[in-house]
Amino acid sequence: MLNDAVAPEIVPTAGSDKDAPLKEDIRLLGRLLGDVLREQEGDAVFNVVETIRQTSVRFRREADADAALELDAMLKELSREQTISVVRAFSYFSHLANIAEDQHHIRRRRAHLLAGSPAQKGSVSFALKKLRMAGVPRKTVDTFFQDALIAPVLTAHPTEVQRKSILDAEHDIARLLAERDLPQTPKERQANMQLLRSRVATLWQTRMLRYSKLTVADEIENALSYYRITFLRELPGLYDDIEEDIAAEYPNGDGTIEPINAAYVQMGSWIGGDRDGNPNVNAGTMQHALARHATTILDFYLDEVHALGAELSVSTLMVGVSAELQALADQSPDASPHRSDEPYRRALIGIYARLAATARALGATNILRKEVGPAAAYPDAAAFVADLRTIVASLESHHGAALVRPRLATLARAADIFGFHLASLDMRQTSDVHERVLADLFAKSGVAADYTALSEEGKQALLLNELAQPRLLYSPYIAYATETDSELAILRAARDIRQRYGARAIRNYIISHTETVSDLLEVLLLQKETGLLRTDWKTEGDGDSTCELMVIPLFETIPDLQRAAGIMSQVMALPLVKQLIAKQGQLQEVMLGYSDSNKDGGFLTSNWELYKAELALVSDFQKAGVKLRLFHGRGGTVGRGGGPSYEAILAQPPGTVNGQIRLTEQGEIIASKFSNAEIGRRNLELLVAATLEASLAPQEANPARNGQLAQFEAVMAQLSDLAYHAYRHLVYETPGFTEYFFSATPIAEIAELNLGSRPASRKANQRIEDLRAIPWGFSWGQCRLLLPGWFGFGSAIEAWINQADGDAKDDRIATLRAMYAEWPFFATLLSNMDMVLAKTDLAIASRYAELVADQGLRERIYKRITDEHGNTLRCLELITGNTERLAGNPLLARSIQNRFAYLDPLNHLQVELIKRNRTLSNAGKVDERVHRGIQLSINGVAAGLRNTG
Repeated sequence: MLNDAVAPEIVPTAGSDKDAPLKEDIRLLGRLLGDVLREQEGDAVFNVVETIRQTSVRFRREADADAALELDAMLKELSREQTISVVRAFSYFSHLANIAEDQHHIRRRRAHLLAGSPAQKGSVSFALKKLRMAGVPRKTVDTFFQDALIAPVLTAHPTEVQRKSILDAEHDIARLLAERDLPQTPKERQANMQLLRSRVATLWQTRMLRYSKLTVADEIENALSYYRITFLRELPGLYDDIEEDIAAEYPNGDGTIEPINAAYVQMGSWIGGDRDGNPNVNAGTMQHALARHATTILDFYLDEVHALGAELSVSTLMVGVSAELQALADQSPDASPHRSDEPYRRALIGIYARLAATARALGATNILRKEVGPAAAYPDAAAFVADLRTIVASLESHHGAALVRPRLATLARAADIFGFHLASLDMRQTSDVHERVLADLFAKSGVAADYTALSEEGKQALLLNELAQPRLLYSPYIAYATETDSELAILRAARDIRQRYGARAIRNYIISHTETVSDLLEVLLLQKETGLLRTDWKTEGDGDSTCELMVIPLFETIPDLQRAAGIMSQVMALPLVKQLIAKQGQLQEVMLGYSDSNKDGGFLTSNWELYKAELALVSDFQKAGVKLRLFHGRGGTVGRGGGPSYEAILAQPPGTVNGQIRLTEQGEIIASKFSNAEIGRRNLELLVAATLEASLAPQEANPARNGQLAQFEAVMAQLSDLAYHAYRHLVYETPGFTEYFFSATPIAEIAELNLGSRPASRKANQRIEDLRAIPWGFSWGQCRLLLPGWFGFGSAIEAWINQADGDAKDDRIATLRAMYAEWPFFATLLSNMDMVLAKTDLAIASRYAELVADQGLRERIYKRITDEHGNTLRCLELITGNTERLAGNPLLARSIQNRFAYLDPLNHLQVELIKRNRTLSNAGKVDERVHRGIQLSINGVAAGLRNTG
C-alpha cells in the first residue's frame, strides 16, 4: 500500500494494458502516502502500518486463522496515538484509491472518444441514435426537451462524513494526477511530483473530520462546494453538448445548431428546508440557505461578467453594434473616455454594477471587485438574461458569432438554469406535526376542540370547510404552542423567500408519512393561513384559488405504498385540488421512499411494492387526466434504492417517466458522483440519457410479450410475500434482534458522533421502528453485512421453487431465468443485489458479532443471517448462472476484491475501538481519542465501499 513493493497488490492483477495507468497512479499515490507517513510519524509507525497490512492480507487471501489471532493481538496492543495513525493511513489510502479510479474512468472515456468509437451506452448521443432508428421524429425530441424536468436533489443526512477542506485537497490531487497524462517536460514532471507530494502531505496534516457538532450551515456550505466544482460550468456545458448531439443525429439541412430554450435539468436541495426529524431546521435556516445559494451563483455571474468585460474589447471603430446594445451601453455608469468606442465593455460594466446591487439586496456581504458606479438591482433573473441576450444578438448580427461561445453563451445558459436562487429548496415535514399544529389552531379558534380525535371523514369535511372560508384561524393576539409558531413562521418565510429570490427558489412541500387524504389537505390549509394559498372570492360560486407550493405526498412504508394510488385518486377528485392541479399545468408530483419501505419490508418487497405503486399511480393519473411526476427518494446503498441511476431509470415501469423525474443524491454518493467535474458531467448526462430513452423509446406491443410480463409480475408478487415474511420475522419478530443490531453494528457510535445535523433516530429510544432508515442501512454497511440489500431473497426463491413438485420445479427455475433475461426490472434488481453481495464479507461481520455480549443471542441470530446469506448466493447463482460476483462487470469486481485487504484493517480497528469505547462508557468515562478513531474508521470504510450511506 505504501511503497513500490506492495502497491501492485491494490490494483487489478489481471486484464489488459488498459489498466496499466491505473496501476501506476495507485502505486504513485501509495508511495507518496508512505513517504509522508514516514516523514510525519516516523519509521516505527510506518512499520506498524505495514505489519498490520501484511497480516490483514494474509487473513483475507489465505483465510489464515493464525493471522486473525495475530491481528487481534496486534490491534489490542496499539497505543491510542498509534491507533489514530493507523486508521488515518488506511482511510486516506481509500480516498486516494478513489481518486485514481475516477481518473482512470475519465482516461478510458477520453480514449474511447478519441478513437472515434460508437456512442457509448448511457450517452445522450446513444439514446438519440436509438430513438431515430426506432422512428421517433425530431419534433418529438424537441418537445421532450421543452417540457422535461430532470432534477437531482442534493440532501444531507446523519451519516455525512466529508469535510469541505478534504474535498478541496482531493480535488487538487485529482487535477495534478490528470496533468500527468499530458506531455510534460522533465521540469514540469518534477514540479508536478512536488505539488502532489505537497498535497498529500497537506491532506495528512488536515483534520479529516469535524470534532464539533455539524450544523445545517455546515451542510449547506459542503453542498455548495459541488456547485463550484461541477454544476455551475458542467451543467450549461452539457446543454451545449446535447444541442450538438441532436444536430448530429437529426440534421436540419443548413448545418446550424438550434438552441433549446428550456431549463430541462435543474438542481434541487433539501439542505436547510428538510425539517423531518431535524429540530435544527427552521425559518432561519431556510433564509440562510437561500442567501448562501444566491451569493454563490451571483459570485459566479460577477466573475464571468468581469471576464467577459476583459474579452469583449470590440470597438465601434471596427464593427457596428445593435441599437439595443448601444442603449444598454449608454445606461452604464462607466463614463471613461477610454472606453467610449467599446460599447460591449460599457454594457458589461453596467451589468456588473446591477449584479453587485442585486447580490447585496439578496444577502451577499462581500463583493470582491467594487463596481464602477451605482446601478439599480435586477428585479429578477429574467432581466439579467435579457441583457445577456441583447449582447448575444448584437454580436451574432455584426460578425461576432465566434465571440459568443464559450463564455457568453454558457453564462446566459447558466442564468436560465440557476436564476438568482441556484437550486430549488424543498420543504419537508412529517404529517404528525401538521396535525398537531392544526389541532392547536382549531382549538384556540373555537372551531374544533379536539381535531385529532375526529375520524378521517370528519377531518376531511372540516378541512375542506375551512379552505372554503375567507377568514383565517390564526390570530396574532392568541398564544400558541411553540411548535405552532415555528411551523407558521417557516411557511411565512417560504412566502417571503419566493418574493425575494423568485418562484423557483421554493416550490415544493413534501409530506413525510402521508397516510390519508387529510394529510394533504392539512398542508393546503396551513398554506392558506400563511398567505401561500390565496383565493379570489367571487360573489357567486366558489373562489378561484392559487397555491404557491405544490403539496407532494411521500409514501414510505409498505402499507403507505399500497394505498398511495387510492389516496391520490381521492385527492384529485376534490374540486379545489382539481383547480390547483390545473394551475400547476395539469401536473402533480408524488414522492416514493425507498429507504423506509426497505427498512419496513426488506429489499425484495420494497422494490416490488414501489413498482406496483408506480403502475397504480400511472393508471389512476391517466384516468384523472393529470400528468404524473415521480420523485424517487433514493439513497446510496442498494438497500435504500441505490445502484446505477441509468439502469434504475430504464427499469421503471412503462409510463412512469414521461420526461419528468426528480431523485435524491445523498451523502458520500454526492462526492463520488460530483467531486470531479468530468465525472460529474458524465453522471448528469446519464440522467438525461436515461430519462430521454425511458420517455420516448417505443414500447413493445407484442401480445405474447404482454402475457409473459403478466406472468412475471404474478411470480414476483408471490416472491415478495415470501421475502416479506422472512425479513419481518428476523427484524421485527425475533426476540433480541434489536439488542443484536445495536451491539453488532456501530449504530450507537454513529448516533453519538458528529456525523450530521440530524439525529439518527426520530425518537430517543432503541426501537428499529423509530430509527431513521439512513443510519440503519449505513450501520449494516460499516460491519460489512449490508443486510438491507439482500436479506429475504434466498428464502423467498427457495420456498417458491419448493412449492412445486417434480418437473414443475424445473419449470419454475426456467421462469426465474426468463425473468432475469427478459424483464429489466428483475434484471436490475438482481444486478444491484449482486453488487451488494460482492461487498458483503462474513469474515469481517463475524468480528462485529463478537461485540454482542450474550453468546447465545449472538450465535442464534448470526447463524440465521449467515444461513440466509448462503441461501441467497445459491439462489442468485441458480438464476443467473454466474458463480462469481459481478461477472458482468469484471473491472468493478477486481476493484472491490482488491480493496478488501486494505479495508479489513479499518474494520478490525473499528471493532477494537468500539470495544474500548463501550468499556469506557460503561465505567462512566469518555476518551475523545477513541471517539476520534471510530469516526475516522467510519469515514475510511464509507470511502472504500463508496455507496453505503
